[in-house]
Amino acid sequence: MSRTLQMVFRNAQGRNTTLSVADPQTDLEAAEVSAAMDEVLDANIFNTTGGDIISKVRAQIVDRQVETLVEF
Repeated sequence: MSRTLQMVFRNAQGRNTTLSVADPQTDLEAAEVSAAMDEVLDANIFNTTGGDIISKVRAQIVDRQVETLVEF
């Protein structure tokens, strides 16, 4: 199973953009992720096709489990 932290932001054109982090710590807390998202906003180093990232939307952990049925 693989886990990904997805931090979703809104850009200048009002569209969502996602910054994903593979294999995040298992004991992450909402306050830690929110603070990290604030740092991303403050640093203003990412530019999307819709302009600068301007606000936080949400953060979520996505678990993915792959079951191979057959391999050739």
